Amino acid sequence: MAPTSVKVFGSPKSAEVARVLMCLFEKDVEFQLIRVDAYHGAKRMPQYLKLQPRGEALTFEDDSLTLSESRGILRHISHKYAKQGNPDLIGSGALERASIEQWLQTEAQSFDVPSAEMVYSLAFLPPAMPQQHQNGNGNGNGNGNGYGDGDRNRNGMGNGVVNASTNRVAAGAPPGTTKEKVEEMRRLFEKSQRELEKLLDIYEQRLEEAAYLAGDKFTIADLSHLPNADRLASDPRSRRMFERRRNVSRWWNDVSRRQSWAYVKSLQRPPSSNGAGADAVQAQNGQKRVDGSDNDGKLQRDQYGGNDNGHQHSQYGEARDYQQERPSADGRY
Repeated sequence: MAPTSVKVFGSPKSAEVARVLMCLFEKDVEFQLIRVDAYHGAKRMPQYLKLQPRGEALTFEDDSLTLSESRGILRHISHKYAKQGNPDLIGSGALERASIEQWLQTEAQSFDVPSAEMVYSLAFLPPAMPQQHQNGNGNGNGNGNGYGDGDRNRNGMGNGVVNASTNRVAAGAPPGTTKEKVEEMRRLFEKSQRELEKLLDIYEQRLEEAAYLAGDKFTIADLSHLPNADRLASDPRSRRMFERRRNVSRWWNDVSRRQSWAYVKSLQRPPSSNGAGADAVQAQNGQKRVDGSDNDGKLQRDQYGGNDNGHQHSQYGEARDYQQERPSADGRY
């Protein structure tokens, strides 16, 4: 078999990498995934550092072209492979493409940072902390922000749990988390949630008019939201932001159940012990199969959200593995 021209370097747990993998699955593009922890494994891979001297989360190769920005890669894949796989990802006319670009930019500029900051802060907060404030909204906008009517600061946000018993909150946080860190992460969570609630109100109105953000078809504008939104929708401390908005909830249930996202989530599980090439996807009876899935070839649909203390999340949403990932250079899809 001739070697594939498309290669993805990075960890599937990275939001940047996950976007690209999902797009490749949507477009039925054969590719090779080389698992690299940009902060550990890459040090053992000089050839990777030639491509990505700064050791960033993602590097994409297609023949002689090398890219590292995930949304630019989505555009490239959708244009170059327009005649295969899902034909709707980039739109077919100027008007459709303008709408897709508008909402893709909205995700990059307004959704990405607050959602990634929420994911990051949740990794340090006690599992029950935000849930103890699910009775209403302290800022009076009627949307509900996950905080109740306990002690309030001057901004009207509930903060009674931490102020009532900082020691108790720190005790429920991940091991080694200081009280100061919990308080810092609580403030980050509240700030980011306020920003995201406002944006989701705009999404709610938009999704009253159309099935998807850019119109009546699933596009890269929807796809780009999947990695960070999945983390938040899978965590009970942030899930209600999606659930209490009827149109957003309907949209999320639709896009998160796409088979291409199930394939990506299967890759986010630790690689099997079969060595390099353990990630290869094979066709079985018309279905893709990822080694490490069920024996009958059906992908396991695990919930990879929750308080994932094994990873540190940057403001851009990528998950930086503490443990070194063994580079796998033969995972072909």
